[in-house]
Amino acid sequence: MLTSVHNPLVKQIRKLHSAKERQKQQLFLLEGTHLLEEACGADYPLVTVCCTPEWLEDNRQLWENICSRSGRSELVSDKVMEVLATTVHPDGVVATAPRRTALNQSIPINSLGLALETLQNPGNLGTIIRTACAAGAEGLWLSADSCDLDNPKVLRASAGQWFRLPIAVVSLTALVRECQEAGIQVVATTPQAQVTYWELDLRNPTLILLGNEGAGLSAELVSLADKQVSIPLSPGVESLNVAIASALILYEARRQRLKY
Repeated sequence: MLTSVHNPLVKQIRKLHSAKERQKQQLFLLEGTHLLEEACGADYPLVTVCCTPEWLEDNRQLWENICSRSGRSELVSDKVMEVLATTVHPDGVVATAPRRTALNQSIPINSLGLALETLQNPGNLGTIIRTACAAGAEGLWLSADSCDLDNPKVLRASAGQWFRLPIAVVSLTALVRECQEAGIQVVATTPQAQVTYWELDLRNPTLILLGNEGAGLSAELVSLADKQVSIPLSPGVESLNVAIASALILYEARRQRLKY
């Protein structure tokens, strides 16, 4: 059992709290029983897994499943677990896994997709991932200047749906052009639009564009879109949280498809 916080493996995993180190090692950190269950359920590859003896006693079957898909497994003390985890009260298990960028994932879109430009809040991103998965989106695309896809807060806020929704970091201008060439309508959300989101026919194959929490979509992406829609707000309200906005539009698309 690893009991020293100065152990080389412990130091290596601890470094994954940093975005710079996640990029350098091409690994990210998974924390907690639920995320590990979801990773196994989605057959996501694992590299190293660490747990406390107490956690092992209560989760032997999951431990065996995790170990069968990871390269290394270690028992660690409670003190070491506190150092490895980013949460205040870890539940006793963490693992490392390869970043999505290291997997070179390609995402086809045939029906409904969502693209996010310069999204900064990891909680928002995780919530949007969870919502997109629930609403039946086929994939999610992020601009490179958005927050880290594998930030621990993103993973927690996604409630495990991070593993089930195809996600890629791409050039959004190139993505828009590819979609348009394939006959997929591209819809930009902007407060200046004269058409509300429920007035647009979203039954057609559609890519929805959402922008930064403060600035919204860039003028370039808005100009490239085929259609522009707005979300009407009561007087005195400047804007909606981007995660709420995504939920409204995604579920309107789902409603239209189920109704007709």
